[in-house]
Amino acid sequence: MEVDPTVFRLAIFALSIFVGYYVVWSVTPALHTPLMAVTNAISSVIIVGALLAAAAKGFGGAGAPWGAKIAGGAAVALAAVNIFGGFLVTQRMLAMYKKKER
Repeated sequence: MEVDPTVFRLAIFALSIFVGYYVVWSVTPALHTPLMAVTNAISSVIIVGALLAAAAKGFGGAGAPWGAKIAGGAAVALAAVNIFGGFLVTQRMLAMYKKKER
């Protein structure tokens, strides 16, 4: 008996949601800033892939499907928001460790 690839991928996606949830919520506050820095680095790699998807050409000279271009553009926008938001959160958390001037 063979499992449909779509069902297999959906199962992996569902498991990754649970693993991601428990990994993120079990991080101690001291490790939050380094974790955000790594997350920003991963998002920058995602932006490169999203730009490639948005600018993709189809096979045989045909244009890429509009769905791929729209999804690539949306991925660029969401990853950009994630990167800039991550930098803002990291900057704010690092400011908490600075001595306050009197």
